[in-house]
Amino acid sequence: MTVPLASGRDADVYALDAHRVLRRYRAGGDVRPEADVMRYLHRLGYPVPEVWRAEGCELELTRLSGPTLTEALRDGDIDVRTCADVLADLHRRLHTLPARLSDDPADRVLHLDLHPGNILLTEDAPVVIDWRNTAEGPPELDTTTTALILAEVATDPGEPLAATAEQLLADFLAEVGTAGLLDEAVALRARTGPHGPDTLARAAALVARVGRG
Repeated sequence: MTVPLASGRDADVYALDAHRVLRRYRAGGDVRPEADVMRYLHRLGYPVPEVWRAEGCELELTRLSGPTLTEALRDGDIDVRTCADVLADLHRRLHTLPARLSDDPADRVLHLDLHPGNILLTEDAPVVIDWRNTAEGPPELDTTTTALILAEVATDPGEPLAATAEQLLADFLAEVGTAGLLDEAVALRARTGPHGPDTLARAAALVARVGRG
């Protein structure tokens, strides 16, 4: 288990066997809140990996096979319109489920990092991974955060998929509606994302412009 099967910004994923993987956060932390949300959603039938063990900074999960939605889009195996439909549908399905903890009937479970790189296209169906940022609150914050992440890619001059991301942003917003709570989404990404204020300002401006049609 010395070579990761995959690595992200915060965690490495190791193959344990043909059926399970270990996700380990490099900076440590407690994975139990993330695991609790995933178990809750799994019981309700939402497509997340099944959690087998959660301890310290380690999550043991069902091993899934398939490209990410980003990889499928990059390789031409899926078009932008279909990608937007998948992304919007996963948001809608998540936001029809009741919150796990909140007493506010308007609150829902939020992913807050739901972008094509966190969607695996398995043989059975798309599955949403990486619930590290999950919280509860208004669904619009979740969809706007996704829009902002797409805009971060679209406004990166060195990104090969920039033009594709801008079209995906437009198609996604056409599906989910206007991007409200944009200031709150920017503040969230400032805390949890990889970019500084200048990049976030450019991305927010694009979201606002595309959202106005």
